[in-house]
Amino acid sequence: MVNRPGALPLARPGPNSRVDVRLPAGAAQAGPTSPGPFTEELAWHALSRVLDPEVPVLSVLELGIVRSIKVTARGVHVVVTPTYSGCPATEVIQDDIRNALFNAGASAVSIELQYAPAWTTDWIGAEAAEKLRRYGIAPPHAGGCGTAGEPVTQALRFHPRGLHCPRCDSAKTEQLSAFGSTACKALYRCLACREPFEYFKPI
Repeated sequence: MVNRPGALPLARPGPNSRVDVRLPAGAAQAGPTSPGPFTEELAWHALSRVLDPEVPVLSVLELGIVRSIKVTARGVHVVVTPTYSGCPATEVIQDDIRNALFNAGASAVSIELQYAPAWTTDWIGAEAAEKLRRYGIAPPHAGGCGTAGEPVTQALRFHPRGLHCPRCDSAKTEQLSAFGSTACKALYRCLACREPFEYFKPI
């Protein structure tokens, strides 16, 4: 088994969910296949192109929800930790993962939903946080990103101070709503440039 670089150790599974999908015998695969055996490296590469449907600037790998991939003679087994229980995008993400792996040459795909350890925005790295900022979403690290692109951490996350506008970088911002276009984001407005923006809430 190859874990995602920087991934936390997997906890012993609790009440997890698993779905197995296999191509029918003789069915043609929907995309190009690579010569030779299907490998875990090919699987990681395929999933690096699967975007989160609610935050389409990040891949499922950059979001940190793909915890491990294992390729055996029986197919590909993927462990996914949803961002939160009941996230409406979970089924879409599972379908996109299956399609990407089938298109890359996998003959069978099983997806296991693992809820422990719970997903946290700490699994979003500095490069992904900077992608969010450039996209117009304030990253979940409360103080925004510093000049070196490193996340700024603080003990209390729920009421961030000095939340930087992703457009003009001003810290003069105010919250308009606890919820944005999705439950994982809040709606803010910059008092300097007067532009509204969303803030990816830390959990």
